[in-house]
Amino acid sequence: MRKCRLPIGVDNFEKLRDENLYYVDKTLLIKELLNSWSEVTLFTRPRRFGKSLNMSMLKSFFEVGTNKSLFDGLAISKETELCAEHMGKYPVISISLKGIGANTFETSRSLIAGIINEEARKKRYLAESSKLTLDEKQSYLNLLRPDMDDLTLYRSLKVLSELLWKHWDAKAVILIDEYDVPLDKAYHYGYYNEMVQLIRVMFGEALKTNEFLQRAVLTGCLRVSKESIFTGLNNLKIYSIIDTKYDEWFGFTDSEVKEMLESYGLSEYYQTTKEWYDGYVFGQNSVYCPWDVINWCDQLMSEPNRTPQNFWANTSGNDMVRRFVDKSDRQTQEEIEALIAGESIRKKLRLDLTYNEIDKNIDNLWSVLFTTGYLTTRGSDGKGNYDLVIPNREVNEIFINEIQEWFSDKIHEDTAGSNLLCDAFASGDTEAIEDYLNKWLSASISIRDKQSKSPAENFYHGILLAMLGSRGREWKVKSNIESGDGYPDITVTRNEDNYGFIIELKYASNVNALTESAERALAQIDEKNYEQRLLDEGITDIKKYGIAFFNKKCRVLVKDN
Repeated sequence: MRKCRLPIGVDNFEKLRDENLYYVDKTLLIKELLNSWSEVTLFTRPRRFGKSLNMSMLKSFFEVGTNKSLFDGLAISKETELCAEHMGKYPVISISLKGIGANTFETSRSLIAGIINEEARKKRYLAESSKLTLDEKQSYLNLLRPDMDDLTLYRSLKVLSELLWKHWDAKAVILIDEYDVPLDKAYHYGYYNEMVQLIRVMFGEALKTNEFLQRAVLTGCLRVSKESIFTGLNNLKIYSIIDTKYDEWFGFTDSEVKEMLESYGLSEYYQTTKEWYDGYVFGQNSVYCPWDVINWCDQLMSEPNRTPQNFWANTSGNDMVRRFVDKSDRQTQEEIEALIAGESIRKKLRLDLTYNEIDKNIDNLWSVLFTTGYLTTRGSDGKGNYDLVIPNREVNEIFINEIQEWFSDKIHEDTAGSNLLCDAFASGDTEAIEDYLNKWLSASISIRDKQSKSPAENFYHGILLAMLGSRGREWKVKSNIESGDGYPDITVTRNEDNYGFIIELKYASNVNALTESAERALAQIDEKNYEQRLLDEGITDIKKYGIAFFNKKCRVLVKDN
């Protein structure tokens, strides 16, 4: 029986608890943090792995005046001495930089200043505090100015923590969520150096030379090198996805997913959930992406027969995969093919990069794909060399889709070749079709998915659609439309005459099975009467194509109606 509603898109701990939404208890992260000697802690994890919710949970625990009942029944509440000493004892400065995505430095700077304004406004009691001097109150009011000057912005977090210390007689806890988003956007839009300077000075003032700091926690996707923005920050401890410490506090463990599925009566979907959304390795823990599991459960509640969906890709673009594919040489393309087939690739990785190093070589992109969750590890040699794999079906699909889009772009660049292919289909020249397709496949990334034939067939289906679609309005190209007793893969008609053709695709089990698979495709067209729709439209000149693929080879057979 369902216990409570699922927290779709909720990363506010107080709201989640107040509204009795389902919560996977990660509160012992607090105990582990407090037992650590690190004054400043940075957690790097891929997007959608619960970083923001954990930061909100830390804020609710530490902040003066917190509603302590939020933690009733949670694991941390059993640590009575720790709670008595630390719960609700500190002023908290909590900011998130995840929304800093402008295309100019000036706009991004203004957005950061606005975040500081907003956080300062939450502490308006400082303007009336009897413990602050007039000058100190003016310093506070300066933090409310949307047009604050550079010096005020640079020192804003430190100044605010000092004013809070004066008022509360307690040092501040500073929480900075998604610290690296402004750097990522700055790199993409060409103002990286200016943003590095701003972040370096702000963080240096708040985290390095701040005697009013009790503890700070930062989160992000990338472990940006200390030399770029954390220069001289000797009190910083970084915990990335390779570290065992804290490895269970971001992402859902297998037992947590089993419990959630059972709570909602969805235990029968465990294996599918595991295949699609598990597989990430943090430290020594195998974890699921929380965003995926929650959305998948919610979908199953209303549509029990629904097939798994790619939720992670919908949360933001997959530019990193596309950049990786664009830069790939022949060796890298073969390695991508091996990854999609479920194999591992050993690579030496750099886990601390500056953004302007990412595109310098393909090895750096391997490293970024690992740290951002597109690849995970199945072991290492302890010398920086990791056995990389694609974690699950969902990310495998992301790679296939990005490769297909890349392939389509290449096809549109080859106008002459695409025209030759279309002419060959129109005339029934199977030899020319095979030559063209084999040439493209040999020079490109192919799909050899060992887990299922369907993704491979879908991949080649998409490539053919792009090739035939290059004809523009001259041809009507349709995919999987109902005809006869089924849904032919592709049907094409020409606007100016009584001509059309039908294509059915198969993915062969090996290269020797290509002809047999193409024959089965042809037979399916006849068995399921796929030409009926064209006949109903008055088209009688129809060609039927059975095409089989295996890796970088294809076989094409044709039959006239």
